[in-house]
Amino acid sequence: MGRTGHGWEGVVLKLFRGRDFTFTVTGAEQVTEHYRRVRFTDGGLLAAAGVHPTMWVRLWFEQDGKPHQRAYTLVDPDPGSGTFSLEFALHDGIASRWARACSPGDTVDATLQGTGFTAPEPAPGRLLLIGDAASLPAVNSLFDAFPGTPATLWFETTHASDDALPVRLDPDRHELRRVPREGAGAALVARVREELPALVAASSDPYVWIACDTATTRALAAYVRKELGLPKERVRALGYWRPSRERVADRAAG
Repeated sequence: MGRTGHGWEGVVLKLFRGRDFTFTVTGAEQVTEHYRRVRFTDGGLLAAAGVHPTMWVRLWFEQDGKPHQRAYTLVDPDPGSGTFSLEFALHDGIASRWARACSPGDTVDATLQGTGFTAPEPAPGRLLLIGDAASLPAVNSLFDAFPGTPATLWFETTHASDDALPVRLDPDRHELRRVPREGAGAALVARVREELPALVAASSDPYVWIACDTATTRALAAYVRKELGLPKERVRALGYWRPSRERVADRAAG
């Protein structure tokens, strides 16, 4: 899809100083039947913008003559080689169909606008992360950004194969608590409400990061801020997808 074919969303992003790039596919890997990694050259993105944890871009796809944008977190961005990967939690949607079918040499338009990350100060004494397959690349980027920091991850799973997803755990510092998705996220909310208070109380300068479906994220963010009383600078909450549609980012910032 050409740069002029991004519709009103593209116009708005331009007004907010969105920068456009074209990525080229160099390869792909089927991690599980529901999860695919696609490798790219960056079209100058990393040299122009640098790299930060949870960094994400908007990809553009065309369906029925209309543009659609979906946001994905960069995986292993390498400014030296101008390469990175994107990981797709596969569903029945336009981005997933593209990821299944793409091959080396294919290109996709992208816009960089809205991403950002401010490292918490003081540095976290413990990371308390709540996510799922859609936010796994961002979770892994936080592990990479704070390599010596203890962490607990509540990880919501949908498929049996989610146990094989590439969570970058350091067994000496990281704890993984898998939670099967039930009740449209209700099981995850209940589990976190049960287990999080003790970890917050036992941690020095805890930092809570939440990125699940929009409704679950809102429920947990309200709980952490209002009932546990954590200050806003120690909590980051991002709704990554809506259950009624393909898992797509719905973030205000990465």
